[in-house]
Amino acid sequence: MKVIRITTPGGPEVLAEDERPEPIPGPGELRVRVRATALNRADLLQIRGLYPAPPDVAPDVPGLEYAGEVVAVGPRTHRFKVGDRVMGLVGGGAWSDLLLVHERETLPMPEGMDFTDAAALPEAYLTAYDALVLQGGLKPGETVLVHAVASGVGSAAALLCQATGARVVGTGRSAAKLSRASEWGVKHTLVCESSPPRFADPVRALTQGKGADLCLDLVGGDYVPESMQALATKGRMMLVGLVAGASTEVNLGLWLTRRLSITGTVLRSRPLEEKMALVQSAERHLLPLFRSGALGPVVDAVLPRAELAQGLERMARNDSVGKLVVRWD
Repeated sequence: MKVIRITTPGGPEVLAEDERPEPIPGPGELRVRVRATALNRADLLQIRGLYPAPPDVAPDVPGLEYAGEVVAVGPRTHRFKVGDRVMGLVGGGAWSDLLLVHERETLPMPEGMDFTDAAALPEAYLTAYDALVLQGGLKPGETVLVHAVASGVGSAAALLCQATGARVVGTGRSAAKLSRASEWGVKHTLVCESSPPRFADPVRALTQGKGADLCLDLVGGDYVPESMQALATKGRMMLVGLVAGASTEVNLGLWLTRRLSITGTVLRSRPLEEKMALVQSAERHLLPLFRSGALGPVVDAVLPRAELAQGLERMARNDSVGKLVVRWD
């Protein structure tokens, strides 16, 4: 089978096609023929040598999500059969013709959806659902501050809030990209062009001085102290990304007096059992919304496999809105 692998740390130019043996599914595992995948910032970091893969996946083959069809099943497999169309989130290795996954961390594709749309769902929606709902306690009627709302996870978070009955205030660095946010129900957006960013006062003005109930921070760095200023008393912050930096200075007094909760979270390095629990919850609560069309993919572009490196360069320039999907066949 063919894979796209990292030959040495660097930019997209270090990627090369290679041949690997076809994987053999073990107990409870599926061998999936990948029909589409999507690009993520974690892939860029891994290629640069800054984000190593978990120990249970190939260290040199990126790719965190996939959509495809089951071509073989291992012993004691019960949920899926050969020919089933599936999608999911993995620790790596999805830039490959064939992929081994455990059936309990695999989602059935919504009926009638094509592979390229399905490949845009797992990372964005599982990340947003886990952070906002399972950990953040999202409730109808709340105001949610979503940073990088035009990104894949940001757009999924906005749509999830809309389906839940929560109001979103979205931030981003590009007014042109933020203009698209109304398509997924975001009525209030704030352009953050200054450094450090300044958005707390407008957020408090939009909430009649109260502040946001919940913040999904996909950026980190100097966004963290400003987000604390933007939160209401007993507000919650879910820190998911660090593209603006891994360190900053915060006012601990504000943290105490407003009784704020700040939670850091990642998916990639979690134990398999935790990933399975997340997928099973998403199958119960998100899959019906995918099937009904209440939630769906936000796709910037669909690229052939030969243009994967160009897609990574587009992502690195912050030119994309939503997900960049790659056709694998």
